[in-house]
Amino acid sequence: MLTEAKSPTEQWGNVDRLITRWLKERQELILLYCKVDGLREFREQDTPIHVRVHALCEVLIDYVSAGHFEVYQHLMKEAEQFQDDYQATIDRILPLIQLSTELALDFNDRYSDAELEAEDMDRLSKDLNKLGMKMVERFDLEDQLIENLHTCHADMVA
Repeated sequence: MLTEAKSPTEQWGNVDRLITRWLKERQELILLYCKVDGLREFREQDTPIHVRVHALCEVLIDYVSAGHFEVYQHLMKEAEQFQDDYQATIDRILPLIQLSTELALDFNDRYSDAELEAEDMDRLSKDLNKLGMKMVERFDLEDQLIENLHTCHADMVA
């Protein structure tokens, strides 16, 4: 959680640090996705697929939750402090992000505790592909939010 900022400049710095941490979590999510996307263990000592999928689900839910319950809220608060007209951006982007949130939650519900068998691999592969494509869209939309509600203020606080 961010501490209450006294000025728009302080708020911008707090949000910038929050975004930096969140984008590192995004990188971790992408790396875990890539580790799962291989879908098979190559050697006996490799991490089992169900362990990789469980780790992916944990980071996926953490990342999605942080966006909805922390990052987006702080971005909107910052835009208010800088007296931006941000509602049109939010109204356009958040419903599209929500679609990926629902897909991420469904993926988590299906696979977070699953003991995956060989016959599950085709479905997992299809679901991973669908999730991956939707998350790429989400990342682009989130980058638009960051650009329109945060990065645009960098010159004002410099």
